[in-house]
Amino acid sequence: MPIPADRPLVMGIVNVTPDSFSDGGRYLDHAAALDHAGALVAAGAAILDLGGESTRPGSLPVPVEAELARVLPVLQAVHDLGVPVSVDTMKPAVMRAAVAAGAAMINDVYGFRAEGAWEAVRDSDCALCIMHMQGEPRSMQVAPRYDDVVAEVEAFLADRIAAAEAAGIARARLWIDPGFGFGKSLEHNLALLRALPRLARLAPVLAGLSRKRMIGALTGREVPADRVAGSVAAALRAVENGAGIVRVHDVAETVDALKVWLASAGRA
Repeated sequence: MPIPADRPLVMGIVNVTPDSFSDGGRYLDHAAALDHAGALVAAGAAILDLGGESTRPGSLPVPVEAELARVLPVLQAVHDLGVPVSVDTMKPAVMRAAVAAGAAMINDVYGFRAEGAWEAVRDSDCALCIMHMQGEPRSMQVAPRYDDVVAEVEAFLADRIAAAEAAGIARARLWIDPGFGFGKSLEHNLALLRALPRLARLAPVLAGLSRKRMIGALTGREVPADRVAGSVAAALRAVENGAGIVRVHDVAETVDALKVWLASAGRA
């Protein structure tokens, strides 16, 4: 199922994991995950992002077999909901299985740098989201450093786009994500949010800011579930700055806010 690109889209998050930072464990059960996915679509999600491995700061990788066992049954079941489904993975074996099961997008926090990643997705027509991450999940938030975060993230994404094209992948399939919170301080995240118009010149942008530590730092909200208002504000700012997809936990609130914002901007 193709991903529409004629309007900003709200992507609902379905974490089939025991340890994701905001809702870890709530949807590990496949029935619970499917119910949650249905609720997100009913709330207005135009696309779902399904993940079977947490990439929160400090998280450890899971075996391929465990990730497949978490993701594939839910992926196969949610097709009946009638929206495109993205699979969030950095493992080529999971990418290959997800493509075969009908994923509309592969969302890779590692930027398709794993050996065999391009080959796993090359012969499909699904969209590919290339994300920037400094380091790896277990250590990425340990004193991240940049000389110029915007220039360095931009250069990385441009290089990965070139690598995709060299591997025979059409540029029209590519999305980019600056990787908010993936090896970035609050100041780095804010600089990248302001720079989204510059990054969007490379490829369409997917922005994932929902409930993240930066929202807590700005609002004083320690508990991720209490960061709804700040997350909605960040999503609107991302769309204003050119993001084509915003990846969120709080779909209904984001959809409503986006409807008002688009109407007030004459873009309804």
